[in-house]
Amino acid sequence: MKVGIPSEISPNELRVAATPKTVKRLQKQGFEVYIQRNAGAKANFSDKDFEDAGAKLVNTPAEIYGQCDIVLKVKEPSMEEVDLMREGLVILSYLWPAQNQPLLQKLADKKVNAIAMDAIPRISRAQKMDVLSSMANIAGYRAVIEGSFHFGRFLNGQITAAGKVEPAKVLVIGAGVAGLAALGAANSLGAIVRAFDTRKEVAEQIQSMGGEFLTVEIEEDGATSSGYSKEMSKEFIEAEMKLFLEQAKEVDIVITTAQIPGKAAPKLWLDYHVAAMKPGSVIVDLAASTGGNCSQTKNGEVYTTSNGVTIVGKLNQLPSQASQLYGNNLCHLLDDMGKAEKWRIDMEDAVVSRAMVTYNGKINWPPAPLPVSPTAGGGAKKVTAPTAEELKISDAEKSKKATTSMFIRLALVGALLFVVGRFAPPEFIQHFTVFVLAVFVGWQLITNVAHSLHTPLMAVTNAISGIIVVGGLLQTTDDISNPMTILAFIAILVASINIVGGFVVTHRMLKMFKK
Repeated sequence: MKVGIPSEISPNELRVAATPKTVKRLQKQGFEVYIQRNAGAKANFSDKDFEDAGAKLVNTPAEIYGQCDIVLKVKEPSMEEVDLMREGLVILSYLWPAQNQPLLQKLADKKVNAIAMDAIPRISRAQKMDVLSSMANIAGYRAVIEGSFHFGRFLNGQITAAGKVEPAKVLVIGAGVAGLAALGAANSLGAIVRAFDTRKEVAEQIQSMGGEFLTVEIEEDGATSSGYSKEMSKEFIEAEMKLFLEQAKEVDIVITTAQIPGKAAPKLWLDYHVAAMKPGSVIVDLAASTGGNCSQTKNGEVYTTSNGVTIVGKLNQLPSQASQLYGNNLCHLLDDMGKAEKWRIDMEDAVVSRAMVTYNGKINWPPAPLPVSPTAGGGAKKVTAPTAEELKISDAEKSKKATTSMFIRLALVGALLFVVGRFAPPEFIQHFTVFVLAVFVGWQLITNVAHSLHTPLMAVTNAISGIIVVGGLLQTTDDISNPMTILAFIAILVASINIVGGFVVTHRMLKMFKK
């Protein structure tokens, strides 16, 4: 089978759908790879790079669309490009099916089987093919770099002989993939980072990235089963706008990431928020292409408002990195579709059926809802949350089972101790009692210490090892063949190794706090 990669005709699109590395991967999958000349020039990949990787160069897009079985693209094809496509061709690219019905109709009329990479469902199995996430990761990182450049000051705080520099304050609105990437980048650069999201479930993710989770007092959650946020109530939005106004007076950089597939981006940062910001502040709007989260964003432009606030409506795509990640996403999908050897379009597959927006001359959009829990018969099983009464019954059953299990264990231990006490000599009982108490104390000591402290604890156990050494010395005799002497020697050896290791670990730990 032949895979073709045409040049992107949009002057603003710097990415390419394959890189020399992914070309090699496509060949390992069994495909012949054809690429249009200069297709990777904007992403800093030369024709020689592709030739060295094993791709065959062609001069025109007509050769790609007319000869290849599968075409890989970034931007959605133009109507003129669709005219060049042959019947039965499979194309993988961004298509934005909710906004491009005329394009879908033309693809269907040409009987082109089109997979919208931006329509890959957000399920665990499809994460490796999710181009929206991989591109959002780059956008979030780049947003911090752009914001820092236009801010013109340090992001981290410093105390120098020349004076004190306060750390910059960065607010990220929306804690999806892009938002979390921005949080991580800003935090690593030393900024004070805050983030807002309508989904309460992301609070821990924000905190784990070093940010402070901002929320409003209203008990309302914006989470949905699709992974995107839902539209919030009027009361929530009013409280949200009030919170943003308070933050506008404090923060230096605002990064907005909220987008809704198939719809215009919600307006979250309004004129009075911009007016409240300090001169020199920066807004980086990652939703600029869909209307912008800021009411004053101009798509594709960077400009400064009358009160000195810079609004960034375009980002460098980091085309080399973005092309590599996008190419990996495409290769993962081709892997799932059987590679060249077992290639097939399986419309029963949850990923393919929802991303295949045109198939055999018909439009396949919008797709059927994704089942929450598949049953054995292939249908959907409705999942409902347990009621309070069911939860009480469940907890009661668990408690009853735990109590029964505990009594069984105690009975077995009691029976064992009775047998030991009935038939063992008195000296054994004395030593056995000391052994049991030692095990109990040691178990309580170890299990009640946090995992993060286990390494320091190893150094502290030198004292316990010292007691073992003393006990072993007291048990040694002149008779080398005595089993007690042999065991005492082994105990002394092992405890000595532990002591030496403890001192080494302690020494290394102390060096961490020395310059």
